Order: sequence, then structure tokens, then C-alpha cells
Amino acid sequence: MGVFLKMLTNEAEVATPLTLAVPASTCRPGDTPDFSDMVISEPGVVRRPEVTESAQDMHELATELIRVLDDKGNAVGPWAPVIDTAMLVKGLTSMMVTREFDRRMFLAQRQAKTSFFMQSTGEEAISTGFRFAMRDDDMNFPTYRQQSLLIAGGYPLELMMSQIYSNSHDPLRGRQLPGLYSSKDTGFFTLSGNVATQFLQAVGWAMASAIKGSDSVTAAWIGDGSSAESDFFSAMLMASSFQAPVILNLINNQWAISTSQSVVRGQAATFAVRGHGFGLPSLRVDGNDFLAVYAVASWAVERARRNLGPTFIEWVTYRVGAHSSSDDPSAYRPKSEAAAWPLGDPIERLKRHLIASGAWTEDQHADLEGKVKEQVRLAQAVAEEWGTLKSGPGPSPRDIFEDVYADVPEHLQRQRREAGL
Repeated sequence: MGVFLKMLTNEAEVATPLTLAVPASTCRPGDTPDFSDMVISEPGVVRRPEVTESAQDMHELATELIRVLDDKGNAVGPWAPVIDTAMLVKGLTSMMVTREFDRRMFLAQRQAKTSFFMQSTGEEAISTGFRFAMRDDDMNFPTYRQQSLLIAGGYPLELMMSQIYSNSHDPLRGRQLPGLYSSKDTGFFTLSGNVATQFLQAVGWAMASAIKGSDSVTAAWIGDGSSAESDFFSAMLMASSFQAPVILNLINNQWAISTSQSVVRGQAATFAVRGHGFGLPSLRVDGNDFLAVYAVASWAVERARRNLGPTFIEWVTYRVGAHSSSDDPSAYRPKSEAAAWPLGDPIERLKRHLIASGAWTEDQHADLEGKVKEQVRLAQAVAEEWGTLKSGPGPSPRDIFEDVYADVPEHLQRQRREAGL
């Protein structure tokens, strides 16, 4: 007995105390931006599998980076899409409109014309290129930086601005936070202020599409930070189990509101490898390369449309602006980090490609810039004639009670009568 107690005592003396790893962002204010540990494949070297290839046979695509445009603007490699100049110019225009729209709406927030706004600066190629690969009867379940889905789909800018202003022409009649749009006809499901919920809802919509025998597909969108929510993992499991016709998109723009993606990613090499645990085809793509976005989106949409199941895609990009109009990114990341981003600016890269192909000139680009600015300015003028947050008519208080219940409960009818509405 004494020997046994002595053994326990000795073991306790040599035991190492347990510790936890405390994740920390790799770069903070005052640090020199460093993306040297980021895996960036050379343009054109990543293979393009057949859409029928099994998920198990394409594991390497989750750690490589699919790129089409080289540094000179040439489209190279097996992912280079067959796309005409007119569509490329349309894509360039849509991205430029989105950026100017964001600039003006952010300024409008600073002028107290709206209470809140979120920009997508630097990320425009992803939603634009993806929308071009979809049909009008497909559905997107977006997060709050996918305004390009609406703009590329032809949704009126003045109505988007009216929703931001909560004015008399707000399509949602003041019931949503600014920038949380909704347009079924444009394939844009109502945005949710609760992050990650839309990821699981999208899988449900895709399952319903299959149950009805439709051939319309669904796209889900989530940010790197929101992927830590349980809805993300539930959506991945449901999509995998039922082989739903859905494309699961994760936007890795390097930062949640103040947390680096390196913290949220955990010990995984990339976000894309998370898909392997669910048996999903998983790809990692240069999100600042419009041609790569369009090519991969078309590939994934074809898989879903041919009833070959879901695809998980990590789009690698950078959030140039603040997380929102309420955020100051200089408090948690170096001011010079955006300039050091190695994948460049999506608008400049597509412009370079068009010029390199002989289909575009600097003069044409300057002319387009002028037209885009005028288009957005005129739309803003129209929206502001209908009112802003601080001036002009807004939605009626009656809207609180309407279009919510098919049969309005008695207590709400009573409250409406008491309010004189």
C-alpha cells in the first residue's frame, strides 16, 4: 500500500499542468502586414475536374488556389472560361456601379441620411461573377456584403437606396435594417440580421426545390467569422446528407468585425478543407479574379443543376473598408494592410485583362467611370426626392400591422384602433 501511495505522489509531482491555446490575430496595428504564409497558387496551374468527379478525388482543390488571370491580365489555364467581351464589360460595369453605390451610401450615412451601412469594397467580383452564372429563377440566401447580386441582376438602384433611407418608396416599408434587402423576383432572399441563419435556410430551400421537381438551384452565403456558428455546420451536414442542389459559399475576407480569419479557422489549413469532413467537393478560389469566380461558379451551378449534389467554395478576398459604418478598423489591423493584399483589386484586374486582350482602352475605362458615377448620382437624387431618414415622408405607422398575419389577432386589432391607425 505504501509503495502504491508513493507511486501516486511521484506521478503527481511530475504531472504537467493543462493549458489552453489562446488564439491571437496574426497582425495588429503597428505590425507590418505579412501574407507570406498564405498559399497562393500560380495562375492557371490548378486543374479543372469534370463536374462528375467525386469529392474524394479532388481533395487538393481545398488547399490550392484557383486563379485564371496572371499579372499581365492574360487568362490562362484550364479554368479560363469562354466568355465574350460584352459580358466582361457588363461585369466590369456592375462591379464599378457597386463600388460607387457603396461610396455614396457610406457618405450618406455620415450625413445622417441613414443610420447604418455596410460596404463590399474589394469583394465586388465574387457576387457579380457568381450572379452571372445563375438563372433568374435560382435563389440566393445572402449575407450583408452581397449587394452585387442585386446590382448584377438589374435591380433598381433607387429602390436599394430607398430601403437604406427607409423612405416612402422603401420596398420593405421600414421593417428591415438599412442594407438588408429582399427581392424574390431577383433571386435575393430576405437578408437576416442574425448571422449564419441563412446558410441553413438555403439548404432547406434547395431541398424544397428538389422535392417539387424544379431545376432551379440555390446559393448560400456566409462570412469567415459567421462560419463559427452552429448553423454553418448544420447546413453542411444537411446538404451532404440529402445531396441538396445548393452551392455553399464562404467569403474569407480576412476579418470578422475585429477578429482575424486565422483565429476563426482554427488549426485547419484553409476554410475549404472543412468540407472534406462532410464529403463535399470543396474548392478554394481567388475571389478578386472575376474570371476565376465566373468559371468556378458556373462549374458548381452545373453540378447542382445536373443533380450531382452540393459544392462548398471558399472565396479568398479582402475587406478593404470598415466592417460597417459603426466600425473603425484602425483599432484592430494595420492601416497599410489593404495595400499589401497580394491578390490585388478586382476591378483593376478585370480592366487589365480587357486592355491586354485588345478589347478595352484607358479612354473607354475613363468614359465608363464617368457614366457609372452619373448613373449612381441620378439614382440617389431620385431616392432622396422620396425621402431620407431625416427628411421627407417615410413608411406609414400602419405598416406595423399590415402584411404580417393572414388573420390579424384581436389584441393587434385593438392596439391599432387605440393608435388610431
